Amino acid sequence: MTECSFTVKERVVYPGQGVGEIVEISERKFKDEMLTYYVIYFDESDMTVLVPALKAAELGIRTIVSADEAQAALAFLSEKFDPIPSDWKMRYQMNLDLFKTGSILDNASIVRSLYHRSKIKELPIQERKLYDSAYRIFYDELSYALQKPKQEIEAMIHSYLEVLSKNAPAGKQDSIDEDIFDDGMNDMNDEDDFDDDE
Repeated sequence: MTECSFTVKERVVYPGQGVGEIVEISERKFKDEMLTYYVIYFDESDMTVLVPALKAAELGIRTIVSADEAQAALAFLSEKFDPIPSDWKMRYQMNLDLFKTGSILDNASIVRSLYHRSKIKELPIQERKLYDSAYRIFYDELSYALQKPKQEIEAMIHSYLEVLSKNAPAGKQDSIDEDIFDDGMNDMNDEDDFDDDE
């Protein structure tokens, strides 16, 4: 295993958890062996976790992206994308797999696709929670990377997300979601699935 090299007070991204701060690097005994641990505090959830330094890379823990990478992730929100599955369970699994990577672009992809999907039909509870989690981690990382307040970051995200809607032909839903309109009857047949989720 490769050991990541983080320092105290450094901000890192932990996939699925969010942006945290290395508040301490300590040596602790585990099964008669002294190991180095990162103590990471997440202010959004007021949670502290202990991570073996040797497992940090395996867990996908990484540094905050650069300002240029953050700007690229924002621009990514306004790019057209392939139609997403109309089956919400399939869509959920695809996005969950992306979420687990911890990549800023993967989080941006989740936010973008589910934002536009939610404008057509309310998201099932599980999908809404996934959207909220990806959105929170995304804007949190952007805020630190661009050194801007979160309110400003949220406004920027919304502005980029709306580019696709504004560019859609008048009187017609954005082309990225056209396939979803074709499954109107499928959505009605899936109502039981939504009820189960709720």
